[in-house]
Amino acid sequence: MNWITNYVRPTINSLFSRREVPENLWTKCSECGTMLFHRELADNLNVCTNCGHHMPIGARERLASLFDGGVFVEIAVPDPVVDPLHFRDQKKYTDRIREARKKTGEKDAMLVAEGDMGRTGVVVAVQDFSFMGGSMSMYVGNAIVAAAERAITLKRPLILFSAAGGARMQEGILGLMQMPRTTIAVQMLKEAGLPYIVVLTHPTTGGVTASYAMLGDVQIAEPNALIGFAGARVIEQTIGEKLPEGFQRAEYLLDHGMLDRVTKRTDLKDELVTIMRLLTRQPPPVKGDLPPPTLEPEIIPDQAPAPAVEAEK
Repeated sequence: MNWITNYVRPTINSLFSRREVPENLWTKCSECGTMLFHRELADNLNVCTNCGHHMPIGARERLASLFDGGVFVEIAVPDPVVDPLHFRDQKKYTDRIREARKKTGEKDAMLVAEGDMGRTGVVVAVQDFSFMGGSMSMYVGNAIVAAAERAITLKRPLILFSAAGGARMQEGILGLMQMPRTTIAVQMLKEAGLPYIVVLTHPTTGGVTASYAMLGDVQIAEPNALIGFAGARVIEQTIGEKLPEGFQRAEYLLDHGMLDRVTKRTDLKDELVTIMRLLTRQPPPVKGDLPPPTLEPEIIPDQAPAPAVEAEK
């Protein structure tokens, strides 16, 4: 009976057993509840194809969607002192950093890169909310300074994507000191006559909003992004009034003059290229390559064909 147990039964089970479906093939939209196939969602830059809700997108995925051909060169950022305050809450700060790096694969909450966007050279800094809530740390301050210095060296615009809950509490005053540091970095760009464009993504709050996130020459936001300094509940308790619907959302801020544009993620690259070339006084962008015109062969007068002679009747 061994051949039945060891061969026949496993063969039959393998033919009729149900295959396991991976759990990450479908994503449920948190806004409308639509189940979205992972490839379709990735092709649409993590924007729901049913309701247009903008889901989180990784820093590297965002960079790949912006640069031509998805090709970019990462800019090195100086490493700050690790855990200068020897901070500990429920865990050691060093343990939290280690866990965040293992989860995201990044050194810290900001990624800086350079490359071409619509054939226009640019430096881009992207804040990664998945790394400790995108909190503003000494590394983030170093990254913005490095991005500004590189943009000045190459004479290129700087585009910054913000996404943060504020300053990193584990670094205390050292985290808060990145507010004036990054403000000076932005001022360096302005003195060099280079555009500084900010794209505010969901969420952008706290000390980030109070510093480099609101200092752009052009302020753009993704739809329905939460943008503010203090939380809505704190504001309501402070002023003793009920806040209007949609307060601190991108569309509300656009209506009240704090933003220049609210742009869908899928349209963002074209808009950024247009703005960059306009601010740097370059010709309008070329969105496609046309084949070279076909030239007709030049006729040399000596070799011109003889006129046709009428046939004799």
